Amino acid sequence: MINPETAGLQKGENLKNKIRIGVIGTGFIANGLMKAIECQPDMVVSAVLTRRPLSDFPLSELHTQSVDELLNKSQVIIECAGDPIYGTEVVARALEASLPVITMDAELQVTSGTYLSTLGVLTEAEGDQPGALAALKREALAMGFKPLVYGNLKGFLNHLPTMEDMQYWAKVQGISLDQVTAFTDGTKLQLEQVLVANGLGATIACQGLLGYSSADVEEGSYRLAAQAKNLGQPISDYLLSQPGAPKKLPAGVFITGEHDPRQAPSLKYLKLGEGPFYTLLRNYHLCHLEIPKTIREVMQGGQVLLDNSSKPSTSVVAIAKTALKPGQFINQALGSFEVRGEAILINTMPDHLPIGLMRNARIRHHIEPGQLLTMGDVDLPNSLALKAWQYTLHQSQ
Repeated sequence: MINPETAGLQKGENLKNKIRIGVIGTGFIANGLMKAIECQPDMVVSAVLTRRPLSDFPLSELHTQSVDELLNKSQVIIECAGDPIYGTEVVARALEASLPVITMDAELQVTSGTYLSTLGVLTEAEGDQPGALAALKREALAMGFKPLVYGNLKGFLNHLPTMEDMQYWAKVQGISLDQVTAFTDGTKLQLEQVLVANGLGATIACQGLLGYSSADVEEGSYRLAAQAKNLGQPISDYLLSQPGAPKKLPAGVFITGEHDPRQAPSLKYLKLGEGPFYTLLRNYHLCHLEIPKTIREVMQGGQVLLDNSSKPSTSVVAIAKTALKPGQFINQALGSFEVRGEAILINTMPDHLPIGLMRNARIRHHIEPGQLLTMGDVDLPNSLALKAWQYTLHQSQ
């Protein structure tokens, strides 16, 4: 439970010199962020927007169901709702009110970020893998490296997890069922790496990414770098812990690239290997604990860390996990047991159905397991997110 007094909104505390932070969402990231902000002397959580009954938060004066109240009380908005349809509506309101918005939400960025960035300052936060890679890129470029691979590290994946297993892990990890399912089936990973590809000027090597299985970051990352060299441009991808290996790959992200050949002796002495490829490992991403860094940068007028770009080339298509019947409703695709997502190049399938749009969707006709869904396969309710995707599709051409 968040302490309202240490959050800085009780008993007449002077807030004039504190950054007033509005939060969208009440899940794992939002709750962790609120605790983290309590330890920041120059910040205060001013309001938390929720769709849950306010009776769920009887001891808090921070929570509200009013977007107007959120905006009126805040100087910067942190979006971590995990629902691109809902998030698009609220983020648009915030940007139109001239408030900067920081997301911890790759699904919103990939679905609507290109459009939303035209309305104001929108950036992904450092802390999630995409933001961590963007921050690592800044360091790599400053040291003279030429990135070839923007990589994520995964311990395991299962494209078809069971409901029973996911319920168990949701309880053990203290996160929602849809979150743990999206992590496990790879949808979240695909969204993260698509945001990285679009935002950092990279591409993908193939549908669904390469995702080499490896027992060693250096070995696996060099294989990915070789693929990027063959393609002639940087790629966004990931490594998966090799089954049966003595230990799993570390958490975090990595960049593999090249450097000036004249620096090869120095880089060898500095333990980065023989070359020609060199891997920089950031073996952590601390989610909400790192968001304050991005808040300060944004409020000081710094550059956008990462967004979906004005001309994205990649997206995440919905793929059926099981047979889908005509008339069937999919309440929420992200983290569901009906569909999952895979990265694709937009120009290879312009009519694909982005998984972030698939909420309250009605299936029009029979869909086979493993089939990639198109916009013509479903009826979608009207939403700003749908209009935002239409804008994104036009920009990608």
